[in-house]
Amino acid sequence: MRRVAGCKQIVRRGKHGSIRVRRALIIMASASGTPVPAIARLVQADEDTVRQVIHRFNEIGLACLDPRWAGGRPRRISPDQTAYIVTTALTRPEKLGLPFTRWSVRKLADYLAANPIRMVTIGRERLRQILRRHKVSFQRTRTWTWKESTDPEREAKLDRIEAVTTAFPQRCFAFDQFGPLSIRPHHGGAWARWCKPVRLPATYRRTHGIGYFHGCYSLGDDQLWGVTRRKGGDHTLAALKTIRAARPDGGPIYVILDNLSANKTAPILAWAKRHKVELCFTPTNASWANPIEAQFGPLRTFTISGSNHRNHTVLATALQDYLRWRNANARHPDVLAAQRRERARIRSEHQRRWGRPQTQPQPQPTLPAAA
Repeated sequence: MRRVAGCKQIVRRGKHGSIRVRRALIIMASASGTPVPAIARLVQADEDTVRQVIHRFNEIGLACLDPRWAGGRPRRISPDQTAYIVTTALTRPEKLGLPFTRWSVRKLADYLAANPIRMVTIGRERLRQILRRHKVSFQRTRTWTWKESTDPEREAKLDRIEAVTTAFPQRCFAFDQFGPLSIRPHHGGAWARWCKPVRLPATYRRTHGIGYFHGCYSLGDDQLWGVTRRKGGDHTLAALKTIRAARPDGGPIYVILDNLSANKTAPILAWAKRHKVELCFTPTNASWANPIEAQFGPLRTFTISGSNHRNHTVLATALQDYLRWRNANARHPDVLAAQRRERARIRSEHQRRWGRPQTQPQPQPTLPAAA
């Protein structure tokens, strides 16, 4: 009777799982003398199921409320086969002697089933589930985002850039070419109604050529300016003259620019020497060291992405309009100085030099043991 009373509490509270409550209801109905067909209609179950629950209750008591069902048939795909499937999916088909560059689910399943060395018969849906469980998904290829510089003067150049940006931020500038800029629809992102994206026309003829935005950036007051031209040493020299005009006092200035042949022609080097302009070239494959690179991302996002300019004149006008708005809303010099101090503090706490991996602590020499 105690066990039946326990079933009554389970049914009354109703806080347990549906299977547990249903089995408790069968036990209560059987204890009250209700026949099996009536119990089956009450709980919407088969009569054999009702009899099985009653017999199980007579054998083990309330433990029958929590059935321990088996896990079904043994798995046909072993862990070793699963690892082999994942390894094969991550291998380019070309390396396996197949005439295509990527797998589809169908091709992968066919290869696994027909491989004479190790045959694995698996359905496409099960194959998809295994790949998903092991975090293997179909993705687009990407380019490398980091290249280790092989410049023999890499350390010296980085040290000089760090020195001038730290000691002379008000007299430090950056220059670089941003492009190529072509006249065509540029896809981007914008707010729109659901399922009604902004659409741009397709383009099949591009007759306007390309250009480059020759950008100049002042680190001290966060000002960005420039013009759209083609690449060339004469255009680089014209941009450097605008930088020199930004500090007409005749004092030395420092310009950080890429290690490009158009940036270090003989006329540029001679002019820089006469006008007290020190050119601080970045190492090869280290354009990230140029502070102006961080300014080109917003320039592309807010003026080029999602646009369809008719010609280079219209594009240049849009760039200049954005530059005027940006410079009018530039960060305060005190904010820039505080950000530089915060970055220096973080590098000091983490013992990390600018542009270099974290330094490893040197082992301390040990003294010989006393005799």
